Amino acid sequence: MRIPLDYYRILGLPIQATAEQLTQAHRDRTLQLPRREYSEVAIEARKTLIDEAYTVLSDAERRRDYDTQFLARAYAPVESVLEGATPAEADPNAGATGEAALRSLAAEEDPGVPADATTYTPTIEIDGPQLTGALLVLLELGEYELVIRLGRPYLTSGSQPLQDGRFGDPKRVIGDIVLTLALSCLELGREQWQQRQYENAAESLETGQELLLRENVFPAIRSELKSDLYKLRPYRVLELVARPLEHTAGRRQGIKLLKAMLQDRSGIDGAEDDLSGLSTDDFLRFIQQLRSYLTAGEQQEIFEGEARRPSAVAIYLAVYALLARGFAFHQPALVPRAKQLLVRVGSQQDVHLEQSVCALLLGQTEEASRALERSQEYEPLAFIREHSQASQDLLPGLCLYAERWLREEVFPHFRDLADQQTTLKEYFADPQVQAYLEAMPAMANRSEGGATAAMGTIGDAPSPFANSTVGTGLLTTPPSEDTPWEPLTTNGTRPGLSGRMEEVVAPGPTVAERVSQLSPEGKLNGSTAASPRRSRVKPAPFRPRSAAPASGATPASGGRSPRWGRLTLVAILGLFSLGLLGVLTIRTVRGLASALGGPKLQQPALDVQLNEPPVEIPAAPEPRAEIGVQDIAKRAIDNWLAAKREALGESHNIDGLNTILLDPALSQWRNRAESGARENWYWEYNHSVEVLKVDPEDPAAETLTVDAKITEQANFYELGVRNLGASYDETLTMRYELVRQDGNWLVKTMDKVD
Repeated sequence: MRIPLDYYRILGLPIQATAEQLTQAHRDRTLQLPRREYSEVAIEARKTLIDEAYTVLSDAERRRDYDTQFLARAYAPVESVLEGATPAEADPNAGATGEAALRSLAAEEDPGVPADATTYTPTIEIDGPQLTGALLVLLELGEYELVIRLGRPYLTSGSQPLQDGRFGDPKRVIGDIVLTLALSCLELGREQWQQRQYENAAESLETGQELLLRENVFPAIRSELKSDLYKLRPYRVLELVARPLEHTAGRRQGIKLLKAMLQDRSGIDGAEDDLSGLSTDDFLRFIQQLRSYLTAGEQQEIFEGEARRPSAVAIYLAVYALLARGFAFHQPALVPRAKQLLVRVGSQQDVHLEQSVCALLLGQTEEASRALERSQEYEPLAFIREHSQASQDLLPGLCLYAERWLREEVFPHFRDLADQQTTLKEYFADPQVQAYLEAMPAMANRSEGGATAAMGTIGDAPSPFANSTVGTGLLTTPPSEDTPWEPLTTNGTRPGLSGRMEEVVAPGPTVAERVSQLSPEGKLNGSTAASPRRSRVKPAPFRPRSAAPASGATPASGGRSPRWGRLTLVAILGLFSLGLLGVLTIRTVRGLASALGGPKLQQPALDVQLNEPPVEIPAAPEPRAEIGVQDIAKRAIDNWLAAKREALGESHNIDGLNTILLDPALSQWRNRAESGARENWYWEYNHSVEVLKVDPEDPAAETLTVDAKITEQANFYELGVRNLGASYDETLTMRYELVRQDGNWLVKTMDKVD
């Protein structure tokens, strides 16, 4: 057979080499032994080729003849490299399962060579036993793709030349070929790494690793491949997430790799080793560099999950993502989640400025003022005070500071918000924002105890909804457990116990109205900068609902005495009893008459004949068809989606998940459903299911893999208000793993199919 080599390349010399150089090259090549994992057969085959090259080129006459051939016609098309091999070897599509990656590597073309160009390479003819030596020489010359192309066909299951012993002992030959291919993948991956082709490098390294794992040989080389893959992960993450936003699959792969690194490190600031070689400080710099390639939604997904470890760094990054999305996309429901995270670090860090921005975006001006009073950040406070000189509070300066801080310091770290120019006026003018802010007090009043708002408070401050004006209505302090709720009187005051007067806030301009009147410099126009007026008004006398009316007092039901109401009720009950007694008497009399008179035929009598049945006999039911795997899969997926609608719906009925899911899917969806119940959000779903493929097609199997097309219409509600930005209508191809358990089919895993 012929291989793409020549004697000069075997010795590593140019065609102009002198006799002394030939001798020195032969000595060096002979002394340079390959890796110790190679068999003696491969080492001897390599030495035979080196000796043959030296023998031909060291003889002046033979060298002259060889050079004449070499220069005149020593080039043959690459397509003839495998000339003389069997069809099974030469077939580029041949190969057992697991060889697809090797085929793809072997088929790579040099990007610098036109597709229609004819490539030529010098060749020599070798005997069968010299094959492993030739592959080893090509590996040493750096011809990694060529090694993969030549060696791959011999890994085909049942390769006839190997079984015949044409190349030597089949077991040893296979081992040497596998070793050479794995080393080629290792070196090719490192070469591509140096060329900054990180995903190509990962493919080469993973191919070599899978080859050795399948053959279960050479653990030391497997360790080298695995180590390089771990060190390559940060580079792959950056390359993948830097792709255009429409390259969804690649970017999701990058995020998946990042999450794996975070898991191995036990968090952003974790002390575990992810084998990437990055120290804690290096990894923090890596995360900072990475942020500009991630969207706000992607950062929220990553860092909000990391904040649960807990991780102070992740909490800050999650807060920035939540605030950025909430403000830029007019989704105020994200802001309370940022507030909750800030509370967790408030005892260790001064985060009052961030808390004041959260309160501002929720229309809670008094809470924003209290947070500013506690802040120790001198420069921002000086800026806020300077731009609030014409106002009786710090709202103008805070508005200007919040806008600039979000646009100039927060937005640039998000790929989809770098050019965002949202303003507070646009934010508060959004009907969706107004609807959410107006719904917040009602949701807070329904929360446990009625004393703490659903989204939490700052430190030991009272409810953020107390005495604040949001939207167009007046919000008053919810009652505590030991104070009964008292409605406002007609003159706008809240009556107190024993007739005492209480101070209430008269309706003033809302936060949205005040923000709309701010000038570009942050100052309030006109006289609306005044804080809401407080007035003292004499209250109406208070009377508890449960107290009996005073003697001689007229009830509030139109002057009708309670005695007449009771008489009317007694009369109605009496009439109903008489009617019931009459019905029972009639039925009893009819029964006695029937018993005394004996059975009687109904008229007209039935015409019964011996040759015909008295009534039509229905046809026997068709035999029940056997349930197929398509029906099993459809029913299991329908049951899962029904349980999902209940668990993530308004009722948050989580128990249904236990009847259709197994871990790990069960734990994931239970946590998500419990989070919805805890944070006052839910989904409304409509689904349609089309089963595409089931493997295996055997109803008796214990596990099934199902590919299904799922159309999902989802409406998202936070605090009872529909969030249009989060709602969607998508069609996805999903892969489910179904497991039979106690006669029922349950879903164990589910993944999106790209």
